[in-house]
Amino acid sequence: MLRNRLFFVMGLLVVASMILSACGTPAPVATEAPAVEQPVATEAPVPTEAPVTPTSFTTPHPILGDLKVRQALSYCTNKADLIKSVYPLVNEETQANLIMNTFIPTSHWAYAGDENVTIYPFDAAKGAALLDEAGWTLAEGASFRTNAAGDELALKFTTTSAAFRQTWAAIWEAQMAECGVRVVRLHAPASWWFGDTTGIARRDYELGAFAWVGQADPGGQTLYACDQIPLPENGWVGQNAMGWCNELASTNIKLANNTLIKDERIAAYTIVQQEFTKDIPSIPLFNRTETFAAAADLSGFQPVPGQEYYNYNIQDWEKAGSDTIVIGFTQEPASLFTLVEDAFVANIAYQIVRPAQEVHLNYDFKATLVKDLPTIENGGTTNNDVEVAEGTKVMDADGNVVDLAAGVFVMNAAGEKVEFTGGTITMKQMVSRFDLIDGLKWEDGTPVTGADLELGKKISCDPESGATSFITCDKTASTEFSDNGYTQTWIPGVQDPLYFLPVWAIFPAHQLGDLAAKDWATDPRVAETPLSYGPYKLVEWVKGEKLVFAANENWVGTPAKSPNLVIQIITPESAEALLLGGEIDILDSTSLAGLSETLAAAEAEGKIKTFVEAGGTWEHIDIQLFTR
Repeated sequence: MLRNRLFFVMGLLVVASMILSACGTPAPVATEAPAVEQPVATEAPVPTEAPVTPTSFTTPHPILGDLKVRQALSYCTNKADLIKSVYPLVNEETQANLIMNTFIPTSHWAYAGDENVTIYPFDAAKGAALLDEAGWTLAEGASFRTNAAGDELALKFTTTSAAFRQTWAAIWEAQMAECGVRVVRLHAPASWWFGDTTGIARRDYELGAFAWVGQADPGGQTLYACDQIPLPENGWVGQNAMGWCNELASTNIKLANNTLIKDERIAAYTIVQQEFTKDIPSIPLFNRTETFAAAADLSGFQPVPGQEYYNYNIQDWEKAGSDTIVIGFTQEPASLFTLVEDAFVANIAYQIVRPAQEVHLNYDFKATLVKDLPTIENGGTTNNDVEVAEGTKVMDADGNVVDLAAGVFVMNAAGEKVEFTGGTITMKQMVSRFDLIDGLKWEDGTPVTGADLELGKKISCDPESGATSFITCDKTASTEFSDNGYTQTWIPGVQDPLYFLPVWAIFPAHQLGDLAAKDWATDPRVAETPLSYGPYKLVEWVKGEKLVFAANENWVGTPAKSPNLVIQIITPESAEALLLGGEIDILDSTSLAGLSETLAAAEAEGKIKTFVEAGGTWEHIDIQLFTR
């Protein structure tokens, strides 16, 4: 779920040198771009700003800034035992296949291969030896290590209060203790941890655990590029909260997201994974299995691999003999303004009223609210040869948005990396046409039009809205809106592999068109009662208790089979009992730590149905490389 805003830093080499030193990687000298070309991520927009000189987060973390410490934490982590703690009923072969070595699952087409990355198998003795080398020794009779100054090796470890994460986090804490590292666990509310001005967004952690929602495409530009490090000086833009800047990795994550050629993407992702596993800005742990449980008499509920949000067909859900379906959430959304609220539960609730314009099922894409996905093959997108002159905004050969000038390297229309020396140059420029399906309306009967998409672009690209990523905005040359859609023209050089996916969100222009961007995040019409164009409308939100939805009579798609839908806020401890007692009908993967013996027994008795899917979502522990 992804977004960011490019910023160029004066004195970048000095800052990059400090950052790379903390990462255990020497600062780069001018190097040739790798043997891979272009890419663009489907993350989001960004107006280029004036250069900024960061003054915050430039001091390497006194403990985690040492590569040997990060290596030791990796060796001291027994990923197999973490998996067993949350998936005790899953067989050992499946458990082994869940282990992550990089930020890409081992079964994914973009995985670099074990032979191409640095792997840290569980080896507590090796971890202990590295800590000794780093100056953190274990005194006789002591439980935790100290340095020469007598400081204890203690680290704050922040994560959510979800039952699943409490389970494996406790095991990891014990593993670190075995290596002499004191881990101080903090299970923070999701509203704080994933908030727009708190937690991860403000880099307020030392070690931080959460999951990235799996997608059909690896993406990653907002997470691992040097210009996506959030700082006070750049308005906290970007999602690289670790502060990891490795120029070779940064160049290649951009290349991997700005080419239509799969082999080039694989080569670029391989380089990023190599650098990632050398520097260890994050400890990848394991792919999550997505476990769901539902009432036996509930039909239509069918989570599938490759679809992030299981409510993609919510209008088809039906419970025999009941007019209401109840979903149990152990985490309550902080806001339904998902431009700034990334929590999985927020996106599930939001897409009940505003379903996505496309879905991906079994790792493939399908149009839903647009008539078709505009591919080059079906003629919806053209990849034109255009003459580009000096001063034109383009994407350079390294995936950066720049003004074309002498000395800039770009990819020409023939796919060759060349230096611009003046005059004009022929480059590729993609143009896509997106048309909404006929008859789409808001719940008040107002037709959804191109004006609503235009508002979506305006708010997504306005820094005052609270958005934290602006990649798509920066890569956009122009957008022409019509009554039922828009034509998207990318800047020359953009060769986004996901170019055919809808770009702009849909917001009700007739309701919010005059609302200042700075007020969107706090306006109840945005954050608490978003107007619906989907199968259900939100009719009540009792904070801390429930969100109540009713079928939307103005929904243009298949009418909802269940008249009413409720998201009930429950405790992790009560979740299974409420399902087995018939008080709720669905427990999703955020509320279940995995397939328990209780659930397995209940399914055997015919009381419930369970669904265990191998998901793309993956657990990891991010490492804060710098202090304020």
